[in-house]
Amino acid sequence: MTANAHAEQNNWNEKIALAQEMLPLIGQLHRNHDVVVSIFGRLLVGATDIDIIKAHRYARRVADNEMPLSQTIPVLRELADMDLGTASIDIGRLATGFAKSGGADLRAYLDEELAEIVGTRSSNESTDVVLYGFGRIGRLLARILISREATYGGCRLRAIVVRKNSDDDLVKRASLLRRDSVHGAFDGTITIDEDNDVIWANGTKIQVIYSNSPAEVDYTAYGIDNAIVVDNTGRWRDREGLSQHLESKGVGRVVLTAPGKGDLLNVVYGINHDKITDEDKIITAASCTTNGITPVLKVLNDRYGVEHGHVETVHSFTNDQNLIDNFHKGTRRGRAATLNMVITETGAAKAVSKALPEFEGKLTGNAIRVPTPDVSMAVLNLTLEKEVDRDEVNNFLRKVSLHSDLRQQISYIHSPEVVSTDFVGTTYAGIVDGLATIASGKHLVVYVWYDNEFGYSNQVVRIVEEVAGARPEIYPRRIEAAELS
Repeated sequence: MTANAHAEQNNWNEKIALAQEMLPLIGQLHRNHDVVVSIFGRLLVGATDIDIIKAHRYARRVADNEMPLSQTIPVLRELADMDLGTASIDIGRLATGFAKSGGADLRAYLDEELAEIVGTRSSNESTDVVLYGFGRIGRLLARILISREATYGGCRLRAIVVRKNSDDDLVKRASLLRRDSVHGAFDGTITIDEDNDVIWANGTKIQVIYSNSPAEVDYTAYGIDNAIVVDNTGRWRDREGLSQHLESKGVGRVVLTAPGKGDLLNVVYGINHDKITDEDKIITAASCTTNGITPVLKVLNDRYGVEHGHVETVHSFTNDQNLIDNFHKGTRRGRAATLNMVITETGAAKAVSKALPEFEGKLTGNAIRVPTPDVSMAVLNLTLEKEVDRDEVNNFLRKVSLHSDLRQQISYIHSPEVVSTDFVGTTYAGIVDGLATIASGKHLVVYVWYDNEFGYSNQVVRIVEEVAGARPEIYPRRIEAAELS
């Protein structure tokens, strides 16, 4: 073995040793204090030693250097010895902040940064959540909600409402939740109670309610009250149709997983979720594409000014298309989805203005459906108010992904080998592909990847948690993207 190889082996062994020391500390913080630990937004709940090393390595993709484990473990050791309240704590940012502060006393630095949660414990009551419909988005929402309940509490999946399609309907619903051709197996165990129409998932009791109408369910009969109903059927998109849910006993609010029509509040989490009021009994989560592009458009507009632009979406095929050529009420969508690129319309560009009024009339859009089952891309072709430099734009978007209050919405990657399947399962609304950025004078082209299933579903869950008052407090506090230099 050469000297370089020997040194690399020792370096790896040291990383493994430090990561293995971190594991019980992370578990202790979660069990004893309801504290969730992350590295620049990458959660370490249920992580392995390799996951921890990869999370530290991630910093090199979005920052200047890989985050050394030797820099974060002192922070973790101190946190485990502190009397903390419920929170999500980013030890990557804390370690970076302490290094920049030039301070000699880490504990004093942490006491100051985390003063709001030292000696406190939150006692949020759990809010009932019902999924109306159990298709692609519904099942992913179930997976996320079950995982989030175990991690944070606050929202509890209580039931799904579907039409009964066969005598073995319950078995098939559970099987589709257990296995997914795109997103893999469910992380845990699933059993069914056929006598009571119940699916048990990691100890969570999910009541399966069979109904043909959103207005005829008595949720209180199942012990469900003041529930948030997430309608992912797409059948009703206006206030009149969605108000049917509010006629059922036990329903408090409704969230639609599609763009709404009329005067409904269309929410892109991270952009305008602060506009939700107690009077908004029906809220829509817009579309996957709108969620993917709106955060990036906002930060670019705030920094450079967008005069006008065109959004071209390269979108994976969806259930509304045909597998082989057949009649379809939509133009071109009747042609075989798995064999063709299909030009179709998208309302995502216009829908941006519902969350960001300053974009009214500035964007056009179109879409091309392609033969992939998940992960899409939006090409933002923009004319700006000022001239820009490619490296400066990329550096700004990288900092946004690392430090800003839109870090959960915007990620950044700078790799020559990434393709669409690399983004299956991402929790971000969109991921900027830095190597594809084009800048010439006032003309800017930005490529944004997004998991139109899982990334979007995470945005929906963030809205549900916001409505329930169950969003975790995050430390250190994030700063607004506009404040990044």
